[in-house]
Amino acid sequence: MGTRLIGDETTLWQAATRVLDANWTGTATVPSPALYPHQWAWDSAFVSMGLARHRRDRAERELLSLFRGQWATGLLPHIVFNTRMPRHAYFPGPELWRSDLQPAAPRNVPTSGLTHPPLHALAALRLHACASPAEAERSRSFLAHLYPMLVAQHRYLAQCRDLGAGGLVAICHPWESGLDNSPAWDAPLAALQLPPVAYAPQRAPRTSATGEHYDRYVRLVTLLRGAGYCDEYLRDAHPFAVEDPLVNAAYLASTHALAEMAEIIGGDPVPHRETAERVHRALLDRLWDGETGCFRARDLRGGRLLPAVTVASFGPLLDPDLPGPVVRALVDLLLSARFAGAAGYPVPSSDIQAPTFDRGGYWRGPTWINTNWLLWYGALGHGLTVIADLLYGATLRLVRQSGFREFFDPFDGTGRGDHDCSWSAALVLDLLAARRAPRAA
Repeated sequence: MGTRLIGDETTLWQAATRVLDANWTGTATVPSPALYPHQWAWDSAFVSMGLARHRRDRAERELLSLFRGQWATGLLPHIVFNTRMPRHAYFPGPELWRSDLQPAAPRNVPTSGLTHPPLHALAALRLHACASPAEAERSRSFLAHLYPMLVAQHRYLAQCRDLGAGGLVAICHPWESGLDNSPAWDAPLAALQLPPVAYAPQRAPRTSATGEHYDRYVRLVTLLRGAGYCDEYLRDAHPFAVEDPLVNAAYLASTHALAEMAEIIGGDPVPHRETAERVHRALLDRLWDGETGCFRARDLRGGRLLPAVTVASFGPLLDPDLPGPVVRALVDLLLSARFAGAAGYPVPSSDIQAPTFDRGGYWRGPTWINTNWLLWYGALGHGLTVIADLLYGATLRLVRQSGFREFFDPFDGTGRGDHDCSWSAALVLDLLAARRAPRAA
């Protein structure tokens, strides 16, 4: 769907629902019909928020389908593979991960061995918020059913991924960030030594989502797989360990959501509130760079903040308790010529003035609907209505001009990547409906 979506909001709404209907498999939603034929955790969180506005039953099934891939450790894999697809329909497929050999992995549900930004408790809470009064009781029952799975996901992150022992979650692969090819990962990837063989198949395209570091991406997976995805290996030996501001902001937002969910279903919110306070303090203590006025990723192996400033630097706007001076510094940077101030279609995924900026490079410059949505949501939480309105308007302009593309040129709004992207359609539905949605009791 690459044509202009001319017409009122009803036209836009109908176009978005057609994309989600077309990408529905019967149990889950593929991110896009051509490039991504399986279920991704990061995508499903966003998709469920859009389906909540369109087909609540599908939103619930979306999340349940994803969590059937959860490991006994609590790890929620970033890919749950569709076994009906041809074996080589997508690389890296199940043959790279070999989850069937892992005792903690679910039986007969092939998955990856990585995870994704933990936005799922927030997605579940927003699904509840969309329930009508008549749906409120069913919605509470669904939350009660999903809650233990979400708690296990967060327990895994707290116990197995606090590799820096400072209260934050560490990612062990760029794919876990959701911003796969971000220039933030250039330095730690460059430090990774490759053996004298190529790990990526020769047929892997180097101009799409695979990127210029693809051999290193696959090498990291083979190291993890060879160690049995062992917690001790991650902590002591794995060469890539980074605390990312957006991943941890998502972790914090979902921890707050778990506290609210506990209250709704009659559980104890106090442990979640205590965790949220620890993550809040750790974000400021470990990732805030006061000299440059932004959050940066921390390379635990290199022992330093990484130099790249990307859209992830604004992720902590999801923290409702972020101090006023920090919020103001982030807003100044967001509106500057390094980001929205010089982009006709904000927000670019990387600092426009950085030498690594690439307006067409995957996560190295283009604007994405999902990061726009995250910043919109964070801005609303801080009462930044001007910023929220800017992001709302820019996002709708993008899809009206270029359709529900995977990502967009930040200067002229040209659609790039795959067509009919599910999270682009889903989040447009959420944006259109957000101001008039009822809240379940």
